[in-house]
Amino acid sequence: MSDAQQPATRARINSVARAMNILTAIARSETGLSVREIAETIGIERQTAYHLVHTLADMGFIGRDERRNYRLGLKTGVLAEAFQRQFSAPDHLRPLVRSLAATTGETCYAVGWWQGEIVTLDVARGTNAVRAAEVPHGQYEHAHARAAGKVLLAFAPGLRAREYLAGKPLAALTPNTLTDLGALQSEFETIRTNGFAIDNEEFALGVCCMAVPLEAGTAPFAIALSAPAERFRECEHEYLEALNALVEQ
Repeated sequence: MSDAQQPATRARINSVARAMNILTAIARSETGLSVREIAETIGIERQTAYHLVHTLADMGFIGRDERRNYRLGLKTGVLAEAFQRQFSAPDHLRPLVRSLAATTGETCYAVGWWQGEIVTLDVARGTNAVRAAEVPHGQYEHAHARAAGKVLLAFAPGLRAREYLAGKPLAALTPNTLTDLGALQSEFETIRTNGFAIDNEEFALGVCCMAVPLEAGTAPFAIALSAPAERFRECEHEYLEALNALVEQ
């Protein structure tokens, strides 16, 4: 590529990236954002923010509320619907997740590989009065600190786990998080031997998780449940029995 071509290419890519950053910033705001707040949030000049905001508004992806803050527009609903379809769990996983939630009363979910990433495919809310927060659909961040993520990495074929972890920092989310690759690899060996993984308040304090692989780890999916830490420790044996009974059906 010649020097003359490079600036134009960069300009197009930067514009798309900035527009997507605007949508993300607005999506994360509970009250919407003004143009000034958008510019400050994503770190661009206010004039540039105006141009991008007006373009997104004209296309229906964002719109102004009564306070003249920008919120997501109706056009984003098309993306949201497509996103839900794209990350829908295979038909055989949904009954498993719902059955586990009904049996244990805990929040349960299916997680799997998708294009080299680990994603949440399906979620069933628990029925207990006090329960762990729902896991959002889509990208499943910090897999090294979560039960289902560790299961998928432990049973991943070939170099998939190594390639995945190479692009992800082993962030210390709590004092219990494993941040040493050697220690994590050792835990993977234990997971393969035992056939299940536990998140012992490694992702969030006060919450524990347990997960098992499907088809003895040959399928790219895991089923997991989350529970408040105190109840998890009281019912850990029952949860494991319920998970094993489910995947052995």
